Amino acid sequence: MIEVVDTGIAPSTGPVNDCIRVGRQVWLVVISEDPATGEIVIGDIEVQTRQALANLRQAIEAAGGTLASIVQVQVFLVDKADAAGMNRVYAEFFARPYPVRATVVVKELLATGLRIEITATAML
Repeated sequence: MIEVVDTGIAPSTGPVNDCIRVGRQVWLVVISEDPATGEIVIGDIEVQTRQALANLRQAIEAAGGTLASIVQVQVFLVDKADAAGMNRVYAEFFARPYPVRATVVVKELLATGLRIEITATAML
């Protein structure tokens, strides 16, 4: 049975869940939003990555895990040039052995000013 996890992050206005758990598996989606207001944190890729990963940490902890529980990450960027800055911040949050990761460049993301979106899968 799917359990919707209350992460303490402002919920999406769309028909989606940002964090669900089924047994020991957790699926998460985060962006660079202020967790209290849901407003996009505007800034360069390092600012946005740091906020998105802070939200990821908050969400996985709400589900009963840690960043070390995450086994797969997918990063969506709107600019290939942002990969280096994203990687610098990513290395502040994840340690070896790193989760499996795919990084994809997309034309745009749904929210104005949003430069990064992250999905992750965790095993608790």
